Amino acid sequence: MAFAAGYDSDVLVIGGGIIGLSAAYAITRAAPGTRVTVLEKERGPALHQTGRNSGVIHSGVYYRPGSLKARFAVRGAAEMVKFCAEYDIPHEVTGKLIVATERSELPRLHALVQRGRENGIPVRELGPPQIVEHEPHVRGLAAIHVGTTGVCDFGAVAAQLARLVEAAGGRIRYGSEARVIGRRRSEIAVRTADGAVLRARALVNCAGLHCDRVARLAGDDPGMRIVPFRGEYYELVPERRHLVRGLVYPVPDPAFPFLGVHLTRGIEGSVHIGPNAVPALAREGYDWRTVRPRDLASTLAYPGAWQLARHHWRYGAGELHRSLSKRAFADTVRRLLPEVADEDLVAAPAGVRAQAVLPDGTLADDFLIRETPGMVHVLNAPSPAATASLPIGREVASRALAVLGVGVSV
Repeated sequence: MAFAAGYDSDVLVIGGGIIGLSAAYAITRAAPGTRVTVLEKERGPALHQTGRNSGVIHSGVYYRPGSLKARFAVRGAAEMVKFCAEYDIPHEVTGKLIVATERSELPRLHALVQRGRENGIPVRELGPPQIVEHEPHVRGLAAIHVGTTGVCDFGAVAAQLARLVEAAGGRIRYGSEARVIGRRRSEIAVRTADGAVLRARALVNCAGLHCDRVARLAGDDPGMRIVPFRGEYYELVPERRHLVRGLVYPVPDPAFPFLGVHLTRGIEGSVHIGPNAVPALAREGYDWRTVRPRDLASTLAYPGAWQLARHHWRYGAGELHRSLSKRAFADTVRRLLPEVADEDLVAAPAGVRAQAVLPDGTLADDFLIRETPGMVHVLNAPSPAATASLPIGREVASRALAVLGVGVSV
């Protein structure tokens, strides 16, 4: 396939997380010979959202039928398991329990059964005796078992995608933060922090925590803003890991996009408990000590953030309380796992969720991909984006290739 000369690349991808690398990989597969360059500001791939999550391969049971999240998660879960098996990446299909611990949660649990079936996911309803068969130390009034959920190492998946991109002739430039973006007719130019200038015919913005800023650098109004939420985790001490066999989730609150504090046995045998979701004081603020004035000012100046706080202040107050009080956090865990003691929990590394918030305070509840002349912006791709990364990558690739005038089926 012949492309116009005079460009450094046909497609520039900003962001070396799992979505950016999946998009680059899909481009090289769909249109061999396309020159792809990935710009990543860090020293390696997947050091933020991708590398700081619980590693769960989500089934898609929670998501609105017909939404991008539902379609891509269901398809992506199967593809992720196949990808991990093909490249010998540690993974396991464990299934998971979603457990109701209060009667008020039972209608929501039954609604999840219906939603799962609408999304084509095998879901089995359980009573208390069956819960104990799966998880002897978990207690609940009722539960559903979702057999297609699993765990893997998403950082290893991203690293493998990077190797495949480079093997196909793509370039990945680490330590290359995009500082200036300009476009003129059919040309896009990006100047990086080290002064390099790269020209391309199309740009893909997969910058995650900074995707709205990259969109504005390019002269586009993203129509949203990233408001970062830190997900705080604990781990069970080794001698208490036997309390959890697999994955155990509470019934989620449909008014909020977080799934609540859940129990996750990882592929290496550790048991993560969390996350607790609190506002982060920096877009890469993995603890309360990390404050970036620019990031904090961006959030505080955004009307949508104040509307969000007004709508959900009670929920947020509870999350803050659990962040500041280990006992309060443990009390939440004991709803599912009564035997756990405060001293059984030790702090684990946190992550930060890049949550898109609309100007009216609405949380974007689906993946958000927007196109402008010469550009594709991925503006909301939190969980289950890692699970769905392969089909998301193909979707983004098809749009980027359309910019080049290349019609392909991906």
